Amino acid sequence: MATIKNIVLVHGGFVDGSGWQGVYDELTRDGFRVHVVQNPTLSLEDDVAVTRRTLDGLDGPAVLVGHSYGGVVISESGTHPNVAALAYIAAFAPDKGESVNTLIADPPPGAPVPPILPPVDGFLFLDREKFAASFAADLPAQAAAFMADSQVPWGVNALGGAVTEPAWRHKPSWYLVATDDRMIPPPAQRAMAERAGATVVEAVGSHAIYVSQAATVADLIRQAAA
Repeated sequence: MATIKNIVLVHGGFVDGSGWQGVYDELTRDGFRVHVVQNPTLSLEDDVAVTRRTLDGLDGPAVLVGHSYGGVVISESGTHPNVAALAYIAAFAPDKGESVNTLIADPPPGAPVPPILPPVDGFLFLDREKFAASFAADLPAQAAAFMADSQVPWGVNALGGAVTEPAWRHKPSWYLVATDDRMIPPPAQRAMAERAGATVVEAVGSHAIYVSQAATVADLIRQAAA
């Protein structure tokens, strides 16, 4: 089978697609055609529609990549015929009927609790003062501060969006576990990856591993593309 040339990158909550720049640079250098989806993160249904519009425009098969909440988006949109493989980067990988809300409802004892502030007008933010420690502990302080100050409001409806038919049940998947993640506990990442039958790679990194270790993330995507 020929190597897949299209890569579609889907960001998670509280951030936008610009965090993928390092991964983009790595993959475009190799000749991949990389598409960065800019989801509004207001509802899962809307984000799936935006992602599918990108997939509609491709000239061939793609690896569909999701970070964090982006894993929910790719699980739902990855049934698209142009998706050949899935790559989860420290991401939620829900089964049928599951959502972010159901997956975070019962955290294991002692697991770090993400510093999500109470919703305001239907939107969530992370506590700016705790953003670096919880989301981006392995980034330079200035970069983590920029991410904290440029947060995208995450709609509570997006967290409630449930997957109807997970793409990982039908397509091969890869999963990068971030072993120092303080947003999605690593044991939960491993459990979701195992359930999905994913090829698993582990790397020492924070939830922002897609920014801090772009080369490692790109290597996993290359595996999926091959």
